[in-house]
Amino acid sequence: MLERWNAALDYIENNLGREIDASELARITLTSEYHFRRVFSALAGLPLSHYIRERRMTLAAADILDGRGVLDVASKYGYTADAFTRAFRDLHGITPSRARRPGAILRSRQAVTFHLTIEGRSTMRYRITELPAFHVVGKSTRIPLKFHGENTAMTDFHRSLDPGTGERLRGLADLPELSDILFVSDGFEPEREDGSLFDYYFAVATTSPAPPEWDTLTVPASTWAVFEARSDTALAPALQQLWADAFSEWFPSNPYEIIPGPEILTVTDASPDWSSGTGELWLPIQRSR
Repeated sequence: MLERWNAALDYIENNLGREIDASELARITLTSEYHFRRVFSALAGLPLSHYIRERRMTLAAADILDGRGVLDVASKYGYTADAFTRAFRDLHGITPSRARRPGAILRSRQAVTFHLTIEGRSTMRYRITELPAFHVVGKSTRIPLKFHGENTAMTDFHRSLDPGTGERLRGLADLPELSDILFVSDGFEPEREDGSLFDYYFAVATTSPAPPEWDTLTVPASTWAVFEARSDTALAPALQQLWADAFSEWFPSNPYEIIPGPEILTVTDASPDWSSGTGELWLPIQRSR
């Protein structure tokens, strides 16, 4: 499996001077483009398009220092002059012309390779289950994604809910596997970077039509991977880590890939300050090709 992913990385390196089609990277790794982007982001630590741009600007810096003209270098990597200058500044913090000055400090995005780590951080608890089509019903908002620390926009949204919202929603829940309050994430921006926006639902799962007062998301029948985390000291960080581990450890080690759909979190036995409790992360999946 890692051999195919490293072959995709070689393809990127060999084609930095031309348009790189993410569907070709998915073909090389025998996955979907959606899955490739999600797992690449988790493994490499940045979105695919950012990685490609920063690798181009790393190589472009050497061309600039060799005395090649800005227009020539921009054209080599498929940019207009203005777009090239912006991309160059985003990585290096200076313009191409300033990069030629003595003492200029440049930055390098190293080429990524993936290696098997023999000792995993943890043994992940998971199960595979099937669910029929259902509706996510509740209150929703669009907020920024935050990989680490408290998501204050999410906290503010929870505080804005009317008293009794949870109990009213529980009365609508009728899917035994997802019988309590759900914290649902959907509608991510393509690059899914820290600070990008997504749709967040405080909701329940029901197979019945929802009253018009609630926001609704329809979910087709799917196979789900369900991951479990338990913490007696810091539940919220443990749940954030659960997302990271699913994409950086579980997917590269198992013959499944994620498919478009909502990502669902359930929490039980949580203490009032969320310092302890048990959480489950539900991700829609299919068998890899």
